Amino acid sequence: MTSVSFSTRLPCGNRVLDLAHTHVMGILNVTPDSFSDGGRFSQLDAALRHAEAMVAAGATLIDVGGESTRPGARAVSPLEELERVAPIVERIHRELDVIISVDTSTPAVMRETARLGAGLINDVRSLQRDGALDAAAATGLPVCLMHMLGEPGDMQNDPHYRNVTEEVCAFLAERMAQCAAVGIAAERIVLDPGFGFAKTLQHNLSLFKHMEALNVFGRPLLVGVSRKSMIGHTLNRPVGERLYGGLALAALAMGKGARILRVHDVAETVDVVRMITAVEMAE
Repeated sequence: MTSVSFSTRLPCGNRVLDLAHTHVMGILNVTPDSFSDGGRFSQLDAALRHAEAMVAAGATLIDVGGESTRPGARAVSPLEELERVAPIVERIHRELDVIISVDTSTPAVMRETARLGAGLINDVRSLQRDGALDAAAATGLPVCLMHMLGEPGDMQNDPHYRNVTEEVCAFLAERMAQCAAVGIAAERIVLDPGFGFAKTLQHNLSLFKHMEALNVFGRPLLVGVSRKSMIGHTLNRPVGERLYGGLALAALAMGKGARILRVHDVAETVDVVRMITAVEMAE
């Protein structure tokens, strides 16, 4: 496995994430239109039960999202997003022993969910919305910066790269510099290559193959490929039949340095992580 070149201690609100080993982040979409589980957990009790099940299965982070970012997804207002996300963040914080990540690009949602107990801001737009940099800085929380060009509604309209890995690295370097300018230190940053966002199948495969290049930043990597179209197109599988492809990519991601795996299928991915870790730890 790729050796760690960053501090293994990541403060996340009132908890600390130990990045000496790989963690599984469970996906909790409280949206009606996410590509895989839209509408299943939009009710508060159902969302909490699902979060409980993922924690019991071994998730150390729960990623709560109130705005779908699938290709072609419609935008939602800050108020609508906050009404979806805030109640479940508050309940999880009160009832479960887990780090809460909030999948948002919206400044008001960042500020309010931080107040309610969130421990990580996970922004697919890398804090590019107006006010997002300042809001994230004010929370004091770590931030995951992800590569994406355009918006979810148009990101798959013929994306083009000269060298996808180099251009993803250049984008993330620029966003890290913008974070530094408002006081978000590198030690607070997690990086996500953005698989499936403004990338064709070949872009995704090439970026995954060369993912180690992102380790140049000395920051932990978050990888989210669970049930995504890169699996479906490669294996010719519908969304509900992409588990094995996702587990293969999870194992590969660990070998390339990923420290957080963002997944729908928590128990199965936890088994992969534990098995690989046991082998790596053997004498």
